[in-house]
Amino acid sequence: FFGSSEPHRGSSGPDSSMRLLLALAAAVAPAAGLNLQMPALRGQTGLTDARFGGKKLVVVTGTSSGLGRKTAAALLRTGKYHVVGAVRDLDKMEVVAEVDGFDPDLFTPMHCELNSFASVRAFVDELKEWKAAKPVDRLICNAAVYQPSLPYAKWSEDGHEQQMQINYLSHFLLTSLLLDDLAKAPGARCVFVGSVTGNDNTVGGGGVYPIADLKKLDGLKLGAKNPISMVDGYNFDGAKAYKDSKLCLAMLSHTLHQNYHKQTGIAFSTVYPGAIADSAMLAGKPPLDTSAKLPSFVKAMVEFELNAMRRIGFGQDMHADGLTGEAEAVSTAQAGGRLLQAAHDVRCSKSGHWAWKEGDAAAEAAAAAVAITGGDAGADRARAQWASIYEVEPSFDLEMSQELWRHSSRVTGASWAPANQPKSPCPTLVVVGAITKANNAKEDAKRTLEGLEEDGKGGFKVRAAVIGGTGTVVDAVVGNTLGRVGKLAQEAVLGAVPVEAIEGSFQETKERGAAEAGAAAGAATLDELGQKIEDTLLAGELQARAELASKRGP
Repeated sequence: FFGSSEPHRGSSGPDSSMRLLLALAAAVAPAAGLNLQMPALRGQTGLTDARFGGKKLVVVTGTSSGLGRKTAAALLRTGKYHVVGAVRDLDKMEVVAEVDGFDPDLFTPMHCELNSFASVRAFVDELKEWKAAKPVDRLICNAAVYQPSLPYAKWSEDGHEQQMQINYLSHFLLTSLLLDDLAKAPGARCVFVGSVTGNDNTVGGGGVYPIADLKKLDGLKLGAKNPISMVDGYNFDGAKAYKDSKLCLAMLSHTLHQNYHKQTGIAFSTVYPGAIADSAMLAGKPPLDTSAKLPSFVKAMVEFELNAMRRIGFGQDMHADGLTGEAEAVSTAQAGGRLLQAAHDVRCSKSGHWAWKEGDAAAEAAAAAVAITGGDAGADRARAQWASIYEVEPSFDLEMSQELWRHSSRVTGASWAPANQPKSPCPTLVVVGAITKANNAKEDAKRTLEGLEEDGKGGFKVRAAVIGGTGTVVDAVVGNTLGRVGKLAQEAVLGAVPVEAIEGSFQETKERGAAEAGAAAGAATLDELGQKIEDTLLAGELQARAELASKRGP
């Protein structure tokens, strides 16, 4: 699923033995359940390099307005990215691209209506056909809608509440469809635009009503489809639906990291770019932090907590009345620069939840960063703008994140590669690991079969004989059967080897015959090894239990 394309045959590369080893690893890996990224050989070239000029390919949703528009502009200014803008209105995007001066050689708009799962799939098909072998280096899931004042839910083409589908479910599906492409790109990043209001570990998310809370996912378990408007299964609340969708994105980011980061190298992140003062999405609508509903004494308590936070550099843009102070408000352009940082800055090459300090704390961080640039004005500005980034500690239930993953996959029809931990491609270590697993199973069998019996004095004692018997049985099985299997597998991988040392021995040197070695090689693939190990363990367990039954008597 995650393998890279075949190397260019005309390129210089390893010698024939190395090629044979790589071919063997590639052939054995699927049978052993391994997800391997095959290394590219030196000299590999392709038409995609000429087409994209060595630039990284970035997919950004919602580039026709607001934060997505400014993010695309910031990425294009670097000259290091080719941006694909996934938008629902291509005519509008064409006008925006002309007004903002987007380089047509570096920007490609494509239709993607997040209100429809079918449209998301069609977009991915079009993208893959257009880009050919070029992998996706960055996926920025930005597009969102905010409908806090609606007294009733609006439904998507698929029958889901619009905020939940556009903000979360469609991005969930989109990520699943592009994960294999991201895995082929070195240092790939997948970025979700979150909101501090979706994290109840903050005042904006946990101190004001409505609070983002998925409860037990009862609505999603039932399909979250008309007439079920909320993931938690409760009645519709527009502001809460938005916050819940952003919480779902943060949980998705964390689950993707847990499931795929080690085996793919992709960095999965959620960013909180700040309270955007000039966002068209928020124009004429109540603030996200609707704490005006709170009693005055609660506001006073929140303001007290905020003052304490401000003294240590946080919460500069938050106020107890739910409004954003003009002095610390973030412009859409500034927020777009922050998304550029998440896609470009080396500090964001690891998975995380990223936010930025505001006010005096940001100024102090900028001053400290400028002090080490040596007076370079351009470097000073860049460091000052990016110096205030910091990691946010999420507060969601990690077990629920996996449950959210499962139900979201069912609702969207998304399919994912097996979430395996990375396994060593070295066949010898695979064999060693299998033997270690068998030995662990032996110890587990001891613990499973041990028990207590009456000691004749009104108390209990451990059945020591049973433990010893079980251990003996499994030891014999592992030594006599699994040991031979492991040896055959080693010979299949490494070829015929002397039974005794060729040098440094006074004994006659003996070599396994070619016919015997060939038979061993034909019978001992890693796939068969795994099956033999499972059969061995099962036989050992049955034998141990039979011995236990015989000791206990009728």
